[in-house]
Amino acid sequence: MPAAISFSQQQIDPEVDYPRPERLVNGNPKRTTWNHYTNSSGEVFAGVWACEVGSWQIEMGPSEDEFFFVTRGRCRLTHESGTAVTAQAGESLVIPAGFKGCFEVLEPMQKHYMIVERKS
Repeated sequence: MPAAISFSQQQIDPEVDYPRPERLVNGNPKRTTWNHYTNSSGEVFAGVWACEVGSWQIEMGPSEDEFFFVTRGRCRLTHESGTAVTAQAGESLVIPAGFKGCFEVLEPMQKHYMIVERKS
């Protein structure tokens, strides 16, 4: 049986990216990801993500859900219908499968995330 995984005890090389130009709304925020876990089927991912201020359009896949807990900063997710929710340090959000809208980083932020992408 596998052992539990402690993020603080792993040395993970970060992956850096920027929103695709066609999805940018404001700025060009640097996004840094430390993916600490991927399960053997490639359906579950968990780690730490940090981002500079800016915003871009997002679209979750039809079988992809994300839970995250904000550890620093503040963000707002606005659904294409106009409904918005804001989260700051100490708060959690779920982005459900099929969500379409805008992800806006209002203050430099960091979050712990878990993404489940069902392949079957």
